[in-house]
Amino acid sequence: MSVASNKNIENFVKEELISIYGDEGWKQIYDNSPLLQYLNLKSGAIHGNSKSRRSLANWYAIYSILCFYIEQGFENNKSDYLKFEGFQYILLFNFQRTLYGGTKLQNHGFNSRANDEFANKTGSDVGKPLIVKNNGKYLIHPEYLYVNGIDISKAVVNVVKKYQEILFNKDNVFVQKLDALKVLEENTEKKSVLQEFLTVDSEARIFEIISYAILETHYKNQVVYFGWTRDTISEENLQLYKTGRTNANDGGIDFVMRPLGRFFQVTEVGSYEKYFLDMDKVNHFPLTFVVKTIQDKQDVYDALLEFGTEKSGGLEVLRELYHSAIEEVITINELLSWMEELNEEDTNFLIEEIDRYFRIEMNMEFE
Repeated sequence: MSVASNKNIENFVKEELISIYGDEGWKQIYDNSPLLQYLNLKSGAIHGNSKSRRSLANWYAIYSILCFYIEQGFENNKSDYLKFEGFQYILLFNFQRTLYGGTKLQNHGFNSRANDEFANKTGSDVGKPLIVKNNGKYLIHPEYLYVNGIDISKAVVNVVKKYQEILFNKDNVFVQKLDALKVLEENTEKKSVLQEFLTVDSEARIFEIISYAILETHYKNQVVYFGWTRDTISEENLQLYKTGRTNANDGGIDFVMRPLGRFFQVTEVGSYEKYFLDMDKVNHFPLTFVVKTIQDKQDVYDALLEFGTEKSGGLEVLRELYHSAIEEVITINELLSWMEELNEEDTNFLIEEIDRYFRIEMNMEFE
């Protein structure tokens, strides 16, 4: 049994299939469709506490191809489709960027990443890739479009549309909460609501945005003294910068601090292997880990040191390399404490920053 087939079916997937194939036929279609099972597996982001990525690149690559597949008359027209050479990449690329959350998508869904993951999660034959590439043209392998002779392209398109709708509504709920937060008058009320956003169950991207805004606000009122010579030393406020979107390949760095040159990486407790992978990405430059946990920061720090010692295999030079790369650990506890210290002006600044970066993350600044 594959990973995809073993996952409980999401209600929205089931409802879309019932609407097309009825109460009696939907289960047989689903049980025999690796494509539908894969989409169901990749839909974890609809849940509020999801750690899953939205995987819009893969969803929209499939969706883009099938929209043109239906539009150009290939639905239930297998004989013509088998002679088809594929849709031009630029056509698919431009289309996916018109979809919700797709404005910044690159070509990742059309490259081998989607095919490799699909084969891995569904147990499908790697020799029958989900997305067939043909000299800059793309199409879905026909084996995944038919179940017992039935063309399922419309069902797949409907499932993707519903997934898109759920994410849109979910994102706008958070925006509405922020809008309601802005009109509160008491600073204590605002901070009380903000605390509800910052939990171990927070969605990964929301946690990263909120933790950044808190750290930015916390550090901006702190000063250091810099200068090329004693005579040119001047006072400078600490500034924190976000390096990219939450799903970006950031090279192990989520935030950068000027003028100290500190690197911050947001992560979850999970496997400590991920922490050390980030260290390797920055050539063991000291990292401050912002961790989505309510564990004591010292406990997490000590566990990281212990893992580094074990990972070194007893080699002292490697152990020192790993230990020196762990600059600091910041948890939800510290974030909540620093937020509690904020005056009303800084709290308002914090809320505006959360709102701004969330809209950028969701491409809402263009909508």
